[in-house]
Amino acid sequence: MLMMNVANDRDIIHNFEEFVRNAAFPCVGAKSALNKGQMHFVLADDICSAWDDLRILPHVSALAKHYREKPDLFQTLVVIFRRSDRLTERRFERAIWDRLQSLSDKDEWLGQPVDPRVSTDPEDPHFAVSFAGEAFFIVGLHPNASRPARRFDHPVMVFNLHDQFERLRAEGRYDPLRNTIMKRDEQLAGSMNPMLAQHGEGSAARQYSGRNVEDEWVCPFSRKSEAA
Repeated sequence: MLMMNVANDRDIIHNFEEFVRNAAFPCVGAKSALNKGQMHFVLADDICSAWDDLRILPHVSALAKHYREKPDLFQTLVVIFRRSDRLTERRFERAIWDRLQSLSDKDEWLGQPVDPRVSTDPEDPHFAVSFAGEAFFIVGLHPNASRPARRFDHPVMVFNLHDQFERLRAEGRYDPLRNTIMKRDEQLAGSMNPMLAQHGEGSAARQYSGRNVEDEWVCPFSRKSEAA
C-alpha cells in the first residue's frame, strides 16, 4: 500500500508539472520556478482537515530559511492535497483560509516573528501571511475554480515568497511580468481576471482563493502578534 501511495504521489506531482508546462498556462513565474528546479512539493491528504498541518509548516519554514540564505528568484512551495472531493468555490475558499489560520497559529505558538515589511491586517493593501518571519503570497487551485488557470484536478496551495515580488518591482521587472501573465490569462479564459488588483489598491487576501469575492467580503483570518 505504501508503494502504491508513493507511486500515486509521483503521478500527482508529474501531472502538476505538466499543468504548469502547458503552453496555455499563463503564469510565467511558475514556469520559471519549475524550469530552474526551484518548485518544491509537499503531498497532503485533505485541505479540509488539519491532519497534515504540522507536516506542512516545516516545509514552509524551510523555504523561508533557504531563501534568506540563498535568495534566488522564483522559489516556490506547492502543497497538493490528494483528496479531490468536489469543493465549491466558497467551500474551497473556507478550507484554504482554515489551513492558513491553523498554520499561522502554529507558527505564532512556535514564537516565530511576523515579517515586519508587511501588515497582519487582511484589509490592509500591504497584507501578507508570515511564516518563520518571511511573508508569503498564496495561490489556491482546485477542480472547480472559475478561472481556468486556477483549475487543477486536486486542491493546491502555492506558497510564493513576498520578497521576490518586491525585488522584481525594485528592478523594474514586476509590471512587465504581471502584464504578461494577465494577457496570457485573458487569452486562456476569454476575459480579464477581475481579482488582479494593482499592488497597493487592495488587499492581496482577496486573490488567494481565486474566487471573485464580493466588495463586502471579509477575510476570515487574524494573527494576534503584530509586525515589529
